[in-house]
Amino acid sequence: MIRTTNLTKTYHPGVVEVQALRGISFEVRRGDFLGLMGPSGSGKSTLLHLLGLLDFPTAGTIEINGMDVAMMEDDERTDYRLRKMGYIFQDYALVAELTVLENVMLTVMAQGRTEDECREASREVLSTVGLSHRLNHLPRELSGGEQQRVAIARSMVNRPIILFADEPCANLDTMNSKAVLDQFHILNEEFGQTIVMVSHEEWHKDYFHRIVYLKDGQIDRDEDRRRHTSG
Repeated sequence: MIRTTNLTKTYHPGVVEVQALRGISFEVRRGDFLGLMGPSGSGKSTLLHLLGLLDFPTAGTIEINGMDVAMMEDDERTDYRLRKMGYIFQDYALVAELTVLENVMLTVMAQGRTEDECREASREVLSTVGLSHRLNHLPRELSGGEQQRVAIARSMVNRPIILFADEPCANLDTMNSKAVLDQFHILNEEFGQTIVMVSHEEWHKDYFHRIVYLKDGQIDRDEDRRRHTSG
């Protein structure tokens, strides 16, 4: 589904050059619930942002379904992200003045669909994440876990081929974190949603099918949890 070859990313914040990624070559398979783990500064978020076309690599290739997307022009990348990818970050990034339903509808409206189509698609995905009873509530009326589930619904409403999550539980307590991860599990197991998630929490490993550990901008090891569990 996604294949990277010798992916590198170098930053120049000042005089000193910083190599965030040093030749990453790996694949994300369709249907994976893949965790990116490793110490701070290992390159987890940098890799996620490159895979999600939120940044450009310094060198190397990124193929999605056989197409090299790494060096797409800005307008092509924007369109591809809108139609093919979903994103969830630590910050829920909800519009405070809009209701739950309206926040989710924004994503579909960007595709130029009718208001009725946007409303129907948004209601459906909010039902999937268990928020049918919260459609007309404002973000400030929701718990942190509920706000993150709205963010999940917003990321899923366009039926992306892959969902990227950058430490989505960082601002949540354990109970709400578990609710969010349980939701990811349902999306992955019941709907076949491919998910790539950055995490630093040990207990999150129980949810991942596979874990790619990064260290100093390189892959330290690639652990298939399903095979490990069954063996």
